[in-house]
Amino acid sequence: MSMNHNELIASLIHIDGVSAEEIRALLVPPKDLSFADLALPCFRFAKALRKSPVEIANALAQEISADLPPFLLSCTALNGYLNFKFARDDMAKETLLKVCEQGDDYGKSDLGAGKTICIDYSSVNIAKPFHIGHLSSTVIGGALSRVFKALGYRVIGINHLGDWGTQFGKMIVAYKKWGDPAEVETGGVKALHKLYVKFHQEAEKDESLNDLGRAYFKKIEDGDPEALNLFSRFKEISLAEANRVYDRLGITFESYNGESFYNDKMQPVLDLLAAKGLLVDSEGAKVVEVGEDMPPCLLVRSDGATLYATRDLAAAYYRKNTYDFEKCLYVVAYQQNLHFRQVFKVIELLGEPWAKDLEHVAFGMVSLADGTMSSRQGKVVYLEDVLNSAVTKAREIIETKSPDLEDKDAVAEQVGVGAVIFGALQNNRIKDITFSYDKVLNFDGETCPYVQYTHARATSILEKAGAFDPQKADFASLENAHELISAIASFGDAIKAAADKREPSIVTRLAIDTAELFNKYYIDNRILNADEGTKEARLLLTAAVKQTLKNALALLGITAPNKM
Repeated sequence: MSMNHNELIASLIHIDGVSAEEIRALLVPPKDLSFADLALPCFRFAKALRKSPVEIANALAQEISADLPPFLLSCTALNGYLNFKFARDDMAKETLLKVCEQGDDYGKSDLGAGKTICIDYSSVNIAKPFHIGHLSSTVIGGALSRVFKALGYRVIGINHLGDWGTQFGKMIVAYKKWGDPAEVETGGVKALHKLYVKFHQEAEKDESLNDLGRAYFKKIEDGDPEALNLFSRFKEISLAEANRVYDRLGITFESYNGESFYNDKMQPVLDLLAAKGLLVDSEGAKVVEVGEDMPPCLLVRSDGATLYATRDLAAAYYRKNTYDFEKCLYVVAYQQNLHFRQVFKVIELLGEPWAKDLEHVAFGMVSLADGTMSSRQGKVVYLEDVLNSAVTKAREIIETKSPDLEDKDAVAEQVGVGAVIFGALQNNRIKDITFSYDKVLNFDGETCPYVQYTHARATSILEKAGAFDPQKADFASLENAHELISAIASFGDAIKAAADKREPSIVTRLAIDTAELFNKYYIDNRILNADEGTKEARLLLTAAVKQTLKNALALLGITAPNKM
C-alpha cells in the first residue's frame, strides 16, 4: 500500500460534487484503532445528497467492498461512519520502506508547485529589543515557511521591519544628548534601548523633548545627512543583533522591506481610494468607512501623517504585484484583529479579487511567570537572554544525565534553543503562553528534549545493530506496532493539515505521539536480540522513527542530536 494511504482511500470514494482532496481532508483516525484504521464521517454530505449519513455510509461501503483493493482488509459502515481496515503487513512494508528511501524528503510533496505564499512574520522594531514577545510570531512564521516549502510552494518570508516613525527622531535626540558612541557600538541594542528609556523619563519632566524628537524625525524624512546617517547606523546595529537570534532559531527571510520602504508607495493607493470616492474627510483626517461593525479605517491624520494601515495597504499591493501570491499570511498577535479586518476590507472595497487571499494568522501572548513588558519603561526580556538561559540550564541537565557526552556545548545549544521553539509551538497558536524553563526543558514530559532524546535513542539502537537488510524483514512481526506505524504514515497528512490550518502544533503533536509510541514499543519489545526476520523489521521501524522525528523537528526549526 502506498505511504499516502489517505489519498488512495479518497480516490475510492465517489460523492457527487465533492473532490477527492475534500474527502481526504475529512478522513480521521478512529479513537479505537483495533476497530478500524481510518474513518470518513458522512454527516457533512447529508444535506447535499438528501440522504441520512447512515444511508450514505452504507451505500459507499457496499460499493467499495464490491471491488476491494489489495491494501484494504475491509470497508464497513457504522452509525454514519465509513470505516477502513488496512492489510497491516502491506501497510508496514510500504510505509517503512518509503520513509527510509525518501530520507530527509519524507513527508514532502509538490502540492503547491507553481504557487507562491507570502508570510509576513517576526517584524521586529529597529533600535528596540528583540524580546520574548516576538517569539511566537518568529517561530510560528518560520515553521509555516518550512511547512509550505515542504509542500512545494515558493515561500516569500517577509520581515516587515518597524523602521519608521517619531521614535527614531527621539532616538537621535537621546543619542545626541546622552549617548556615548563607544558604548553604543559595544552595547548594541541594549545601549540604544537604555537611551530610549532615558528619553521617556526626561520627556515626562520636559515636554519640549517630544517636539525636538518630532523635529528630528522630520529631518530623517527630509533626507538630512546627519539624521539619515544616525538612523542607518541604528538600523545596522539592530539588524546585526536580530540576525544573531535568527541564526540560532534557523530563521531566514526573503525580504526585509519594512515600513520605510513604503514611503513612496502609499500615495498611489490613497489616490485610488480618492478616485473611487472611498476616502472621506473626518475632522481634517482621511478615513475609509468599512462597515457598521467596525470603526472607520484612519489612513491620514489631520497633520498629514500616515499610519500603519496606510503602509499595510501599500505593502499588500506591492506584494501582489511583485510576487502574485496565492495567499499572503500575516503572523501577528490577536490584538491586531481589528486592524487587519479594516485593511482587508478596504482592499475588498477597492474591488480587488485577491482581498480574499489576505489572512491574519493570529496567536496568543507569551509572558514569563512574572508578568508583561513595556519598551518605554525598560521592562523587557530579551529573546537572546531567554535562549542563553535555556542553553545554560540544558548544559547543567546534560552534565548530570550524560557526563561523558562529547560536544556538550553543541548539544546544549540544540536542546536549549529547541526547547524554547517547541514550547512556543506546542499548543494551538491562539492560546496565551506562560513561559517556564523547567517546563520546556523537562526530559520526561511532552517536550522537545523528550522528542530529541527519543531520536538519540533510535540512533543509538541503529549504531549498535550495524548494517541490516530491510529485504529480510518479517513485517507480520510488527502487528503490535500498528499504532506507531500509523503515526509515521500520517506524517505527510500532518504537514498538509499544518499548512491548511496554519497550525504548526499539528507537527509538534505528531512528533510527541511518535516518540511516545516508540518508547512504549521499545520497552515492550526486544529489538537487537530478536530472531533475524523480526530483528530486521524492528530495526527498519526504528530507522523510520528516527527519520520521522528528525524531519518533524526540522520543520519546526529544531536540530535532532544523535547523542544526548
